[in-house]
Amino acid sequence: MTLSIQRNACALSVLLALAGCATVAPPTSPDGLSGGRSGYVIGYLQPDELPGTQEFLPPPPAAGSAAFAADEEYYKNTRQLRDSPRWKLAVQDADLTFPNAARTFSCALGLEVSAEATPHLNMLIRRVRADASRANDKPKDLYKRRRPYIAHGDTSCTPDEKHKDDSYPSGHTSIGWAWALVLAEAAPERANAILARGLAFGDSRLICGVHWKSDVEAGRVVAAATVSRLHRNPVFVEQLRLARQEIEAARAAGAKAPAYCAAEAEALAMRK
Repeated sequence: MTLSIQRNACALSVLLALAGCATVAPPTSPDGLSGGRSGYVIGYLQPDELPGTQEFLPPPPAAGSAAFAADEEYYKNTRQLRDSPRWKLAVQDADLTFPNAARTFSCALGLEVSAEATPHLNMLIRRVRADASRANDKPKDLYKRRRPYIAHGDTSCTPDEKHKDDSYPSGHTSIGWAWALVLAEAAPERANAILARGLAFGDSRLICGVHWKSDVEAGRVVAAATVSRLHRNPVFVEQLRLARQEIEAARAAGAKAPAYCAAEAEALAMRK
């Protein structure tokens, strides 16, 4: 066999192997994917595959700086929304447990997201949640920033939740923005609504008083870095493809936005 033929044979074997892998559907059941906490699953990425966010994120604004003054002003302005419909939506956004969190983007997508109706889409966002969350761990431990409601001796929208001094960057924001980026790919025809909801999800952390504006901005950077890494993972890529098929099938079957979407739209129309 000549060298050229050998190379072609090797290339063909690689392509066949990849094609075979692509036919194996990613799991839709949490069995075997336990994340160590009840109701949570592991992500797609190994620890050494996560972005080194502590290496490229700038430190949070220093006390006395113009950026910190902007954080303070933003915090004071959001106190006006306490107990409003927007505050109540922020409380809902604080809950990252499933199945509750599955509804976060249902209105933006225009269809119900659930383990039963859209199993690949549901597992996609469950696993992305884990990766986008873990990518915050090192900068949180590095900067140990005090949360705004604690700094002001105030209460948050989730008073039963005990927070540490780990405000920067915002983990909820990185999760919500990662969801938005991924779902905008899965349903490009709804991308504008999805991205708007993703921004609002981060804003909910400001309204709750648990993060500064700069924490939220940093969280979106973490999300973008994480999603870029996810696109190198074949299991994620395949689950994204299957989630897209589920969305298309649901639309073809006449899927409608859930009944609670009118209330969500009213809440989101309130300015922070």
